[in-house]
Amino acid sequence: MEINEYLIKCFQLMRNMENIDFFAGVHELSRTEFRLLREVILEEEKGKSIISSELARRLGITRSAVSQIVTKMEKDGVVNRVASPTDRKIAYIRLSENARAVFEEQCKEANATMERIVAEVGEEKVKDFFALYEELRKAMNKVIDQIDAEKKAAK
Repeated sequence: MEINEYLIKCFQLMRNMENIDFFAGVHELSRTEFRLLREVILEEEKGKSIISSELARRLGITRSAVSQIVTKMEKDGVVNRVASPTDRKIAYIRLSENARAVFEEQCKEANATMERIVAEVGEEKVKDFFALYEELRKAMNKVIDQIDAEKKAAK
């Protein structure tokens, strides 16, 4: 296989993996809404709150996109915006009463989907895939870091 074919296959794999819908049949939340809710839950479990700009950074999307998603989720009764007591410009994103139940239901669906995938392929193959994927990811990061260092040194 030619080098450029490896690169194309790599990009295709990443795109295909990202497009897998583990929530088949249960679409109360979109994937991005699910990820956003997960971040809010993680912060609340630490006893902290999170703001839109931090959510945008973690999710790799714009603050405007986060604002639109939060507005929709607020209308759906999943999250609430709570004004900061010290800074009027800041609003924290907090869970609503039913948010955790919605999240747990979608987690249950995703786990059931993954269980069927593992049964279809076999646990050993899945473990081997993840081990190989992790090895490739580490190698990619190492090489990219080396290239970045070489470019900085050349300047």
